[in-house]
Amino acid sequence: MRIKLLAPAMLGLALLAIAGQSSSADLNKQPRAAGIETYGYAWNSPDQDLNRALAHPADAEKGQADYKICKGCHKIDGSGLAEADYPQLAGQHASVIIKQMMDIRAGRRDNPRMYPFSGDWIVSAEEIADIAAYLNKLPTPATNGKGNGYNLSRGKALYYKDCASCHGKSGEGDAKKFYPMVAGQHYSYLKRETRESRDQGRRNASLEMVKVLKRYSDADIDAVSDYMSRLKVAEKH
Repeated sequence: MRIKLLAPAMLGLALLAIAGQSSSADLNKQPRAAGIETYGYAWNSPDQDLNRALAHPADAEKGQADYKICKGCHKIDGSGLAEADYPQLAGQHASVIIKQMMDIRAGRRDNPRMYPFSGDWIVSAEEIADIAAYLNKLPTPATNGKGNGYNLSRGKALYYKDCASCHGKSGEGDAKKFYPMVAGQHYSYLKRETRESRDQGRRNASLEMVKVLKRYSDADIDAVSDYMSRLKVAEKH
């Protein structure tokens, strides 16, 4: 990594020091690129950094070392923090992690908390690919946060009607199309991101998904998020 991994407080000071050395811009301030609000937006448009990362022969062992910068929020096992809305990343498709990191880096997905850890002065495209490969190999814990379970029949009906065609019948997603695995994800994170996608607050969302979600009530989103959080992650062979 560009800044080798230190204790979180020391890392923060290093980031501030770098930012202080920059006379042209605040490196910790996330840029804002065109997103879903822009005419002609395509959620999977070509991106130079994304293509570099995808083409890189990823090394999961190197990714394990570089992941140290992430574990303060996403935990050492990649399980995230349900109460803080930090997603579970263990077992997620590498391509999905890479795309989301690159969208945050470019400013297509607004995430000011994450941006200081994804800048190209912190981590290269190749290192992101290594981290994603490491996370993909981790087993997905079954202890993810779940909802209250009150409307699972409604959630199941909505999921199979509107979501399964992209995210898979078992929530497995599609690595080639950048569709995330939703099985095993925290309910609170799923609910937040689905609401933000509906309301166009998640600016790197798929237009097709947003069109579907426009007719969803908050109760519908709660139900389908609860159902997705309970889908079982398939074992890797």
